[in-house]
Amino acid sequence: MKLNISNWKPFKIANILTIINGRGITTDEIEENKGDFIAVQSGEQNNGLIGRIDFTYCRRMDYVFSESPCLTVARTGSAGFVSFQEKGCVVGDSAKILLLNEAIATNERYLFIQTLLNSNRFKYSYGRKVTEKKYMNDIIDLPVLHKSDSELFIDEKHEYSEQGYVPDWNFMDDYIKSLNYQPPISKNKRESTYKLNTNYWKFFLLKDICKISMGNGMDLSAMTMENPQINFVGRSADNNGVANKVDVVFDKKRNPIEPHGAGCITVALGGSLGAAFLHSESFYTSQNVAVLEFESFVSDYAKIFITTCIMNESKFKYFPFGRELNTHINKKFGFTLPIKLEADNRPSIDDQCSYSSEGYIPDWLWMDNYIKSLPLGDCL
Repeated sequence: MKLNISNWKPFKIANILTIINGRGITTDEIEENKGDFIAVQSGEQNNGLIGRIDFTYCRRMDYVFSESPCLTVARTGSAGFVSFQEKGCVVGDSAKILLLNEAIATNERYLFIQTLLNSNRFKYSYGRKVTEKKYMNDIIDLPVLHKSDSELFIDEKHEYSEQGYVPDWNFMDDYIKSLNYQPPISKNKRESTYKLNTNYWKFFLLKDICKISMGNGMDLSAMTMENPQINFVGRSADNNGVANKVDVVFDKKRNPIEPHGAGCITVALGGSLGAAFLHSESFYTSQNVAVLEFESFVSDYAKIFITTCIMNESKFKYFPFGRELNTHINKKFGFTLPIKLEADNRPSIDDQCSYSSEGYIPDWLWMDNYIKSLPLGDCL
């Protein structure tokens, strides 16, 4: 199906969705009251999920939750990030629940609206919080209902807009269903996943296990897109960090600027700070993006393992306008990794100390096999 957005009309979010403010919920509570009910806060990693909690406990504590499908919006942190929770969720005080009227709510409509709301995230950058009044007064354009003769349908009750426009809910359903998507089929079983025994893990500085360089520092608004060939990676956590595809860039002497190659990892040093992605195609980068290059024997699976470590390390220890990641990534930034062991479980020691001052060696093969063993790991 084609999207002809020229015929879409503006709607105030308050006329489309109901918003419910979250209440305080801590990771300690989740740990002490484990269950199957999804708990969401302001992060965007793992779709905002911070754990799974006992539903009965949430009800007893009078926390804010939805048992039916819903959207959530981050109030702070990754402010403006909207997630879809198919099985409902409970939200803490740094997130809010967004609900369609029960009579019209479908998963497809939530997914359609989620995409549009996320396109408004730029309004909440640079520390701007999502407040109920401001968010609900925001405007999104939606496809609208027409009569059989193609004339606009106008609702005399003006339920959804002052002009009487009515969202074309069926179009949203049909469009999402028409997308070329099939769930990946994995042969891996959850019980076959490698166990994480961190007893033998050791600390490594990132600068000692790979080459770190700053990206191209280009400006997307200055790019042309007449014959787009190269991915442009920014500081977002969306779409693997790729903001757009752009034309080849030339220097002042009209020589093409060489993009970074496939197989590199990018790390956002601002924006979605710490967002790390492996790239399968060549790319340019915006400002404040680091590029990591590994030795040829480090597999893509092991690199994916490393991206997770980077994001976890960045999540709570680094933040804008304070403990900046860009001032630490080439110095003290690091994390623990599995190490190569001898047959008797003694650490293998590299006399040249290539990766650490103690001579420990990252077990790249174990990382490779761990990622492959995960559910869906065989689909990568």
